[in-house]
Amino acid sequence: MAIVNVTKDTFEDAVMGADFALVDFWAAWCGPCRMFAPVFEKASEANPDLVFAKVDTEAEGELAGSFGISSIPTLMIIRDRVVVYAQPGALPASALDDLISQARALDMDEVRAQVAAQSAPSQA
Repeated sequence: MAIVNVTKDTFEDAVMGADFALVDFWAAWCGPCRMFAPVFEKASEANPDLVFAKVDTEAEGELAGSFGISSIPTLMIIRDRVVVYAQPGALPASALDDLISQARALDMDEVRAQVAAQSAPSQA
């Protein structure tokens, strides 16, 4: 699958509507972003079953802000509408491949249970 450039208007359908998506928050002036771009592209070619999306933080400041993006590049992995990974920094290809494998192996029922437990009011 090709990489899709998303905006605040297309993010919901393109990313949140997918079972598994990787989102690269980037900007054209960012050197590490430009270095990470071919790594992201190669991973998208090796994983055609996943959605690979890019968000230009300069053009989509509101969208980046809604996710609290303060450093770029930031890679976010979303599975079943749950953010399971979000870290700034350009990754080498081997680290990105490993990260994708780890995210694929997640038991999403367990992840949802952990999210629910964290968001439940404490019983103090």
